[in-house]
Formats: sequence, structure tokens, C-alpha cells
Amino acid sequence: MSPTAAPLTSVPDAQGHFGPYGGRYVPETLMHPLQELEGEYFRAQQDPEFQKELDYYLREFCGRPTPLYHAERLTRELGGARIYLKREDLLHTGAHKINNAIGQVLLARRMGKTRVIAETGAGQHGVATATVAAMFGLKCVIYMGAVDCERQALNVYRMKMLGAEVVAVHAGQKTLKEAVSEAMRDWVTNVRHTHYILGTAYGAHPYPVMVRNFHRVIGDEARRQILEKEKRLPDLLIACVGGGSNAIGLFYPFLKDESVRMLGVEAGGEGITPERHAARFQGGSLGVLQGTRSYILQDEWGQIQLTHSVSAGLDYAAVGPEHAWLHDQKRVEYTYATDAQTLDAFIRLARLEGIIPALESAHAVAACFERAPKMSKDSIVIVNISGRGDKDVSQVAAKITL
Repeated sequence: MSPTAAPLTSVPDAQGHFGPYGGRYVPETLMHPLQELEGEYFRAQQDPEFQKELDYYLREFCGRPTPLYHAERLTRELGGARIYLKREDLLHTGAHKINNAIGQVLLARRMGKTRVIAETGAGQHGVATATVAAMFGLKCVIYMGAVDCERQALNVYRMKMLGAEVVAVHAGQKTLKEAVSEAMRDWVTNVRHTHYILGTAYGAHPYPVMVRNFHRVIGDEARRQILEKEKRLPDLLIACVGGGSNAIGLFYPFLKDESVRMLGVEAGGEGITPERHAARFQGGSLGVLQGTRSYILQDEWGQIQLTHSVSAGLDYAAVGPEHAWLHDQKRVEYTYATDAQTLDAFIRLARLEGIIPALESAHAVAACFERAPKMSKDSIVIVNISGRGDKDVSQVAAKITL
């Protein structure tokens, strides 16, 4: 079957390909661990006891379900569509990342691993990983770019409080890409007793599909909640896209619903100029990076370009392979918000709704500010507030005088 003929919800194939994207591009030493992880994950998927335990921790420890909140003041201010906010910021640790971290730590325990590692940009995945490692008594090492350690110092301290070792990575751009590289090097060396809790819908198979499935609870809940509140499906879903885990978690349960449009918002940085943004669909091309094939910001010789975003969590040169597939299928539209638009959205949402979003989430809010006023008053928009902005307040304070 050709890539264009495959139903949207039937991908990836058995080798982890979303059309031409995805797959496994890793050293031979990681092929067996990935195959072991794939087998264990798909067995766990079919195991009622695993699913029961996962549901228990999502509910009792993480705080699911999260509310779908009707943002009445924001709706009135913009004067168009009715706006609902999916409140992933209310989860334990302050972001959607805990959904995946709890799922993967249960897999790690099931496989007999005694140590977990992770990469992190904004620090929220690092905090979530450190949290679940502490809960289950596992050793934990978090890799984080040195630049991100500085701009997310609060989360670095939180990880250390939880007992994790935080390793600042000083190579290259000193951000998320380098943190992923160091985590992969660690995993190659220590794979017999270590599980890599990769934090986004990226990397070698089975990570993109596994992370998506751990996060689809976002969209499953949103679907039930909007049908209960409005008796119909939304017209538009909006979510920020770095690697793309929060977005694919929201989008996936709605892919078959042709009436539901979807908008992924990348980091426009200082504008679509090489090395001043992280909008892969604006300036990227097909390539391979850190285990998978996708859209990547690279030069004509295949060298990875520098990226920039005010948000550490979106400051990455590649995008998850399922997003690349959905882009090509024109099922999801991808746009971008600049740093300036994001900072404006950060402040405006705080003042209109009393909700301080993560800078990552503020990209989605910025797109809502642009799209919702152009829609009719009987239209419905759901914006994923993927995380809370406590971690970003000092960074924003350095840029904006109130």
C-alpha cells in the first residue's frame, strides 16, 4: 500500500514508518534494546493489569482527568469562537509530560530496569521523570543543555530535590538537541540496566507511537468533555509543537473526524530567518536526526542548523515523524508564533483568565488570538495548555517590564 493510501490512524507500519518518516536509525548496539522495548510495550498494551495500574496512577497520582475549561473572558475579548482550554497545566508536576513518564516508568519496572535517564529542554519532562523515578525508587540521570539549565534554573533545582542527577551538556548549542545526544550515548553504554524515558513523540521506533499513545488520554478526555458540554465536536484544535507530544496527544483521537480542523504551532523565534527560529515546516527539509527520519532544520550539506526560541521546550531542530506525515497528508495545518507574539499571549492570558501558561503553551494561545476572532460565534476552539508558566516567570520578567 502506498503512503498516501494508508488510513491516517493505521500508521505507523510494523517498522515504525509513518509514510516516508520514522523508522530506526540507531547504532547496532541499540537495535536489540529497541526491539525489546517494542515487544514489552505492545504486550503491556494488551495486558489488562498494566492498563489498570496505568489508569490508577494517572488518576490518583497525576490528577487526571484534567478540566476542559470554558474561557469566557477570553472568548468575549476576542469576539469570535467559543474557546475552551484543556488544562494539562493542572497535572502533577505542572505539564502533560507526566502522562508519558508514568507510562514509561511502569514499562521500565516491568523490564527489570533499575535506572532511568531522560533528556529535557524546558525541564518539565526532566521533573516528570525525576518524580516517577523517586516514586518507584529508581536511580535517575537527566541530561539538559547548559543554556537551558540557566533559563530553567527552577526546574533544575526541582529535579535535584527529587533525587535526580542533572548533567549540564556544554557541547554544541547547549540546548535540547545536545541533551538528546548525551542521553543516547548514556543509553548505549548502560542499556542492560537503564531505560531511556524519551520525552516527546520523536526518536527511533517504538518511541513516537508509544509516546503518542501515552498522551492520547488528552484528546480522549477532551472529546468526551466537549461532547458533554456542547453536544458536538469542536471546529478547531490548537496545540504547540516542539517534538510534538502534547499536540499529537490532543489530535490523534480526532483524526477520523473530518469536521475537526487541527493547528500545530511551532516556534517562530525572531522570524523565519535561518538559525533564528525552530519552525521545521517553514524552513526544514527531509533528513535523519537522533534515531528517526523527519523534517529537520539543516543546511544544504545536511549539517544541523542552530535554532532559537524563547521557549526551551520548542527549541529543537526536528519534529516528530507523525507530525511530518500529517503535514504531508494535509490533515493538520502547521503555523508558527514568534517570540514577541508568544510573550504577548503569555501576559494576556494571565490577565484575562488568571492562567499563566508555559511559554511553549503560549505559542498555541498566540495562534488562538489570531484565529478565533475570524471564526463565527457558534464555532468551538480547544487550545491545549500543555504546561504552566511558573518555570518561565523569571525569564519573562527579564524581557518585559510590567
